[in-house]
Amino acid sequence: MGARPVKVSQLNNYINRVLGTDPILGNVSVIGEISNLKFHNSGHVFFSLKDESSKVSCFLASGNLQKITTPLEEGLEIIATGYISVYERGGYYSLNIRDIQANGAGQLAQRFEELKRKLEKEGLFAAEHKQELPAFPEKIAVVTSPTGAAVQDITRTIKNKNDYVDILVCPVLVQGPGAPEDIAKAIDFLNASHSDIDIIITGRGGGSIEELWAFNEEIVARSIYHSKIPVISAVGHETDFTIADFVADVRAATPTAAAELAVPDTNQLREYIDSIRKDLSKDLAGAVDIRRKRLTSLDPEAFARGIQSRIAYEQVNAERLMQSMADHLSHRTLSLRDRVAMLGKLLEASNPTSILTRGYSVVYVGNGMIINRVSGLEPGDMLNIKTADGEADAKITDVKGSVNHG
Repeated sequence: MGARPVKVSQLNNYINRVLGTDPILGNVSVIGEISNLKFHNSGHVFFSLKDESSKVSCFLASGNLQKITTPLEEGLEIIATGYISVYERGGYYSLNIRDIQANGAGQLAQRFEELKRKLEKEGLFAAEHKQELPAFPEKIAVVTSPTGAAVQDITRTIKNKNDYVDILVCPVLVQGPGAPEDIAKAIDFLNASHSDIDIIITGRGGGSIEELWAFNEEIVARSIYHSKIPVISAVGHETDFTIADFVADVRAATPTAAAELAVPDTNQLREYIDSIRKDLSKDLAGAVDIRRKRLTSLDPEAFARGIQSRIAYEQVNAERLMQSMADHLSHRTLSLRDRVAMLGKLLEASNPTSILTRGYSVVYVGNGMIINRVSGLEPGDMLNIKTADGEADAKITDVKGSVNHG
């Protein structure tokens, strides 16, 4: 007969007590690379320590974190000292850390930097090799896991933003031993067999450095570099960087961001086109109105009516001008007539004959000169006296007054 069955909580509690009494597991130091590092808002830290073939979960309490001087980061190789404890509710064990010492850069971090330097030296990251994304793609291929959150985020974002583009999902492994070859073959296949593809998006959701490692392999980097189709890399979160990001034509911070970069918003395009259509319709209506007015002006009847109106207008102006000239000449004639009459009166007043009628006479000496003073007369000179009613001759017998005898 078997042992009496126990509850799960009793089993986990028993395992925890056994591990707690083990002298080795109660104070153990473990060497490994930090991965999947998470700082909880409670102040505690959760991460994994890994080597080439295995990993262990680690827990660092906030109180112990304050005593540790080594900055924690992904890929850092450390020596973690602590004890093994079972989390009874979850049924898994972890290394509860008391102290941490840095042990240099981890193997994955070293491999990352070595490959990055190599490919950068070969020119795989150079800007002149980057292809521009087409402004209006018609077909987009998504190289990622068919079951991950990334493919859902990408397809949903594209469909919400653009109802024109077609999406081709190429299912591949995105982590594990066969993932790099799977991703590289998919990119090569699309270039060889699908010339209608405008953009390739490749990537996956977030994870630890080892979970993202497929996108740090050289085979994937070279497939992206040799792709004739523009490639957008979308690996992990905004803070995650992979070799694929450096080689790709465009790096997106997340899979959702890649979808946003890949396609234009068709709703905005339709609004823009509609605004252009309205502006063109308005401009066309204005142009038609101008042409209509010009055609109307070329109508013979309308032209004749316009000429008649112009003639009538000019005729009225001419009549006004003639009347104005007639009035001016009449006024000028009257003015001149009055002036002539006045000058006639003045002339008449100056006429010697008229003077004679007023009781005056004119005396001429014998040579016909008018006598206006007696100084030039001498006794015996013959005179001719002319009055208003006739003439008389006379002879000077005596000269009185101021007489000049030479």
